[in-house]
Amino acid sequence: MRYSSAAGRWLLAATVLGSGMAAIDSTVVGIALPSIGRELHVQLAALQWVVSGYMLTLAALLLPAGALGDQFGRKRVFSVGVLFFTVTSAACAASPGAPVLISMRLLQGVGAALLTPGSLALIQASLDPQDRAKAIGAWSGLGGVATAAGPLLGGYLLTVASWRWIFLINVPVGAAVLAITARHVPESKDQDAPRQIDATGAVLAVAALFGVTYGLIEGPTRGYADVLVVVSLAGAVAAAVAFVIVERRSQAPMMPIEVLTVRQFNVTNLVTFIVYAALGGALLLVPVELQVTDRYSPFASGASLLPLTAIMLALSARSGRLSARIGPRLQMSVGPLGAGAGLLLFERATTDASYLTGVLPAVLVLGLGLSCTVAPLTATAMGALADRHTGLASAVNNDVARLGSLIAVASLPALCGISGAAYLRPLAMAHGFRTAMWLTAAMCAAGGAIAAGGIRNPAAALPGLGRDGRWVK
Repeated sequence: MRYSSAAGRWLLAATVLGSGMAAIDSTVVGIALPSIGRELHVQLAALQWVVSGYMLTLAALLLPAGALGDQFGRKRVFSVGVLFFTVTSAACAASPGAPVLISMRLLQGVGAALLTPGSLALIQASLDPQDRAKAIGAWSGLGGVATAAGPLLGGYLLTVASWRWIFLINVPVGAAVLAITARHVPESKDQDAPRQIDATGAVLAVAALFGVTYGLIEGPTRGYADVLVVVSLAGAVAAAVAFVIVERRSQAPMMPIEVLTVRQFNVTNLVTFIVYAALGGALLLVPVELQVTDRYSPFASGASLLPLTAIMLALSARSGRLSARIGPRLQMSVGPLGAGAGLLLFERATTDASYLTGVLPAVLVLGLGLSCTVAPLTATAMGALADRHTGLASAVNNDVARLGSLIAVASLPALCGISGAAYLRPLAMAHGFRTAMWLTAAMCAAGGAIAAGGIRNPAAALPGLGRDGRWVK
């Protein structure tokens, strides 16, 4: 189908709303952390699990979910994910305490894992090849809007109701996505995909991610010499090694090791990991900093990021079209530098509570950097593998992004001296926040440097093999 057709618009609406729910729930919780902590009487480690539990199952199951979509139908798996996500969102809202909330967030991540790779794979598989870069740019921009709008929506719901409404809002949205998908989205699958599921690989991936997450979150509290922490980190390494061995030997691997020989795919995912780790760690702390140190209300701290939403909406699709015309290397090199500069400017908020001078410059620069980066990054990852592996390419790239955020959320607060109840003390929070912004800015700069040295623009549009080894039509 064509991007400009009615069918194309319905497809984009379903995929953006579906993936947007998952994206919002990655950011909206951050604005509610102080409120959740006060109401449920928990320290930072428990709040980290509210965020990390969701990202843990999301990251661990993205690869098998992408493979399931390729095997049994992307529309079918996407719809199941939306339904499961909607039901568990309602369960999160009804949680009576932190243990139940963390458990429901773990399950909510399962639904997000099922729907996330399918949203992008449906675009790649259903649209005319000439329209894919434009559509991915629009998907990235609107998805970025959803991510950036999360804190604003969360702040509003916290002001007029309670933190529980940040989960309840997913129920009507999920119902709308299911209706649109059933009526307007075509089914697609990889006819050559094996029909068995790589259960062993999935279990090892979950074990590796859970081990590193538990060790990084509980290490500052229990001590890194604690038996449980040591065992979890060692087990994570062992599970990761076993995962590689199993995937090499499997007849139907969850992640074929051969994809790791594609240079463009590897470099793009490395940049994705670094940049999204920086963003995940920073966006966890920005709302908390604004509320605790600068005394912003939850709504004001969420609204402070509204210009980021506008910039992403206005520029991301254009960025995708520009990347398709000139190649992704320039934007993937410059964009992370701009995003890093924006994160570094947030450091000023610890001494200047004024929105116009202390916060807005950082938001504007960050928005420009992300608009330059996100669409080319996503399109390059999706285009690096053959079309029949769209589900795998989407799952791997999303997984890498979530894994980067997961590790940053688990480790950054402790690295910067924010642990226990320190996040509720203004001076301690401000000191740790400044350190965090310097670290995340340096990470973005590193991502830009790697892209500059490793990303290759497509060869001239002539029949034959391109420089990355893929056939150019």
